[in-house]
Amino acid sequence: MFRRISEDVKNVFTKDPAARSALEVLTCYPGLHAVWMHRIAHWLWNHGLKLAARLTSHVSRHFTGIEIHPGATIGRRFFIDHGMGVVIGETTEIGDDCLLYQGVVLGGTTLEKKKRHPTLGNGVVVGSGAIVLGAITLGDRSRVGAGSVVVNPVPADTSVVGVPARPTGAPTKVGTLEHGKIADPVNAAIALILAENECMRKRLEEIEAKAGFAGRTEPDLVAKHAEIARLFEDKRKEA
Repeated sequence: MFRRISEDVKNVFTKDPAARSALEVLTCYPGLHAVWMHRIAHWLWNHGLKLAARLTSHVSRHFTGIEIHPGATIGRRFFIDHGMGVVIGETTEIGDDCLLYQGVVLGGTTLEKKKRHPTLGNGVVVGSGAIVLGAITLGDRSRVGAGSVVVNPVPADTSVVGVPARPTGAPTKVGTLEHGKIADPVNAAIALILAENECMRKRLEEIEAKAGFAGRTEPDLVAKHAEIARLFEDKRKEA
């Protein structure tokens, strides 16, 4: 037991640069306290003491602001950073080395008594306020951007963002969830449409010129289009 607690404390130092001492981690990290309380509740749940398990979970929720159903299965070196508002449903399965930020919901989408909550592989990171719904799987080392809503499975080594969440189009390269380095697939799609529109406009002007028609494109419209296209191109390069 003490070896497992020591592993949990060391894990905090690898996932949170704000951690300064073992005493601080032991006393001031509700995400860690919630995980420890869940282990007790989970043991009670698995040994048929359902009410005691739920009461333990309820007390933990009161003191930490984190709600973990005692039926959820959680792997080793799991860390919840800050944690307020995190909800983890009954049939959730979480692998080793996963990281959740505040406000994350791992929820269900059916009232049937079956597997209805997400499964997270090893090394998964879920950003602040993200919602993962249903009996879907997030593959090993996948990343979910802040505020995203995930309703479809996510392949391993993939970052997803948006509502509903979509792959960014590139494999995950960062060790943690650095939102400034996550590409925006919607931004890329709009940039492509703008580029195609500009190409079609130029071709139409060439056809009209050859046919002897005067160009009818408003200069202000062309300038505005170029400005917007430049904005989306800059965002694409930043990603």
